[in-house]
Amino acid sequence: MCDLVARTGRLQQRYKDGSRLIAGCIPFRYIKDGNSESGKVVQVLMISSSSGPGLLFPKGGWENDETVKEAAVREAVEEAGVRGILMDFLGDYEFKSKTHQDEFSPEGLCKAAMYALYVKEELETWPEQKTRTRTWLTIGEAVGSCRHAWMKDALVDGFCKWHKEKMGKEGDED
Repeated sequence: MCDLVARTGRLQQRYKDGSRLIAGCIPFRYIKDGNSESGKVVQVLMISSSSGPGLLFPKGGWENDETVKEAAVREAVEEAGVRGILMDFLGDYEFKSKTHQDEFSPEGLCKAAMYALYVKEELETWPEQKTRTRTWLTIGEAVGSCRHAWMKDALVDGFCKWHKEKMGKEGDED
């Protein structure tokens, strides 16, 4: 049984200029790979959607009682059952949600602040484990598995560029 409980409801949600503010992350790790030049390869963690096919990165509403970074970390624990080191901001990604239209965002506009999360721990139990599965994928596999175009953009234009610039040398030393 999981001692953690996922937050629900919209009472504490943040909105700005008609958009619901979202926080999320791209969880990643390194695995050994004898075929690569560095001896290892980066993998990203994706989760199943609770509302249909395709895979997602953990993300959810940024609430009034937390910072955007705290919200990103919370979503990683709630949805994917992982903890780690929240690294750099990857960018803001705008999208339209078909399921989250409300009085504050009647068109379902959302703005997601995405971060890189270096995973240090996979929890055995987590709040949404009954409705979500988690899958580790290579970057190429993840690009082909993204349910939403904006998440593919966050992976390719955000995470991959960031990883190459900031983690290239560090990643080779892990």
